[in-house]
Amino acid sequence: MSTSKVLFTPTLTANVSRVASRGLVTSTATATGLRAGYAATNPYSRRNFSLSRKAQLEFFPPPKNLPHIKTTPPTWPHPDASDSQLKSIEIAHRECRTLSDKTAYNMVRLLRWGTDLVTGYRHDPNRPYVMNERKWLIRFIFLETVAGVPGMVGGMLRHFRSLRRMKRDNGWIETLLEDAYNERMHLLTFLKMAEPGWFMKLMILGAQGVFSNGFFLAYLVSPKTCHRFVGYLEEEATKTYTYAIEDLENGKLPAWENLDAPEIAVKYWNMPEGHRSMKDLLLYIRADEAKHREIHHTLGNLNQAEDPNPFVSVYNDPAKPHPGKGFEHIKPKGWEREEVI
Repeated sequence: MSTSKVLFTPTLTANVSRVASRGLVTSTATATGLRAGYAATNPYSRRNFSLSRKAQLEFFPPPKNLPHIKTTPPTWPHPDASDSQLKSIEIAHRECRTLSDKTAYNMVRLLRWGTDLVTGYRHDPNRPYVMNERKWLIRFIFLETVAGVPGMVGGMLRHFRSLRRMKRDNGWIETLLEDAYNERMHLLTFLKMAEPGWFMKLMILGAQGVFSNGFFLAYLVSPKTCHRFVGYLEEEATKTYTYAIEDLENGKLPAWENLDAPEIAVKYWNMPEGHRSMKDLLLYIRADEAKHREIHHTLGNLNQAEDPNPFVSVYNDPAKPHPGKGFEHIKPKGWEREEVI
């Protein structure tokens, strides 16, 4: 390959041309007008959710149409959900019955207090509070970085256990990894709407380091308590998204009223035409959190070493309500062991 071909590739030439053309714009008024017009059409283009300086180098994303790869479908496709199923999700709480339950619930309350303090979350129907679009996004992003940890840690430890004992896992690993994958998709969706600054990234880094290692050790000691903990954690997540939907319906989030869901969300949830608004997105995510609530409360009711995973099992009477991947028969407080085993 000649030197000229190496130095002047099509991509490099295009990028240099773009940068050079921007340098020729010397009119302050014109530049200000362009920035103002773009901000008006794209309310999330401003770096409100950042404490960092503006990046000095612009990032040029890779082309979407690659020479050989057309698209990369999700490993775990999201199950379809009807509008009535999405709107039927309710806030629920499973009462503590054992010392393990009380330990898990108190840990969730402590984690909730710390997360509220860090993210500036305030939502008390009996007291005045201020929650705007920016604060909700901070809340969602921080929440999802934590929520994606338990499924991955639990699935990894059960995978190692299966290898170590040379026994089947009876379907638990797949559901736990799918749980983590779904939570990560929530995070990637919100990152299309906001860019965290360095301070938020440091908080997330610290929270993930502490929570991941703590959950790892706790799962080695008592998997049942850990699943109950996640069940209670998902109760709080369902409550959070319910409050956000109510704020949107009550006109407290005007910037979201006519906002469309990001393309990544439309493809992942298979959102139909006419149901791709920000409210629809929150309904889908809330339903996911309610499903995780059901899954982990159910897994917390089972024998951790021997019972099969009821969410991937085939039942003798499929017409009878039973656990599954979809949203047909959701039990907010989980399925009892005698109902499924």
